[in-house]
Amino acid sequence: MAEITKKCDKVFFDKILSGEKNFEIRLADFEVNEGDILILNETINRKPTGRTIKKKVKLIIKTKELPYFKQEDIDKYGYQVIGFE
Repeated sequence: MAEITKKCDKVFFDKILSGEKNFEIRLADFEVNEGDILILNETINRKPTGRTIKKKVKLIIKTKELPYFKQEDIDKYGYQVIGFE
């Protein structure tokens, strides 16, 4: 089991914290496996606020079909959808 730390914009951080959002969509430019711990550090304007959430990864779906990032990054990495418990 690994711990993976990533930044998370306040809008999404608050939805995860409230339980409204139980997944993340990220570029698949890092290794993550079921059972790993995803540590999300809240940011506002890309600056850390000091708030952190830890979530256990229960599901990973990888795809190259979603148009949210630069096409060159999508072509290189694809996406991963990370579901939380």
